[in-house]
Amino acid sequence: MTEILNKFGAASAKAQDLKTVITTAKNLQESAGRQAVYFLCDFAKNQVAGLLKIGFKHLFLFDQQAAIHELNPLCVLDFYVHETKQRRGYGKILFDAMLEHEQIDVKHLATDLPSDNFIYFLRKHYHLDFLIPQVNHFAIYDGFFNSRSGE
Repeated sequence: MTEILNKFGAASAKAQDLKTVITTAKNLQESAGRQAVYFLCDFAKNQVAGLLKIGFKHLFLFDQQAAIHELNPLCVLDFYVHETKQRRGYGKILFDAMLEHEQIDVKHLATDLPSDNFIYFLRKHYHLDFLIPQVNHFAIYDGFFNSRSGE
């Protein structure tokens, strides 16, 4: 698993043109259980198709009225589908499985430095149109502050 995680973390960083790899087995281990990684596997071909890293972060977030909120929301920290598996629905399957397992509404997630592709993915599949960028490089969507469970 370490090898797969490190390989996919490096591929994700390259695909997003990041200067450093943000998903490694070491940083997952050092997160002390505050992060988790979901893998989507293509068992017919004995391949991993994608990864989705989530975790709780202590954030100060602004709402649409510029009021600040101190929260510990669940965040999307990394999302990558292998190039040979893209545009086949694998990303949606992976993301839906995470939403179901975490029992969370997609609009209640914060995303760390969302790429244009990820913003498009959320718009296309989850109808998240109104992005509220934050000064801390996270992004939230309209509805983020509505009906939130206690954090």
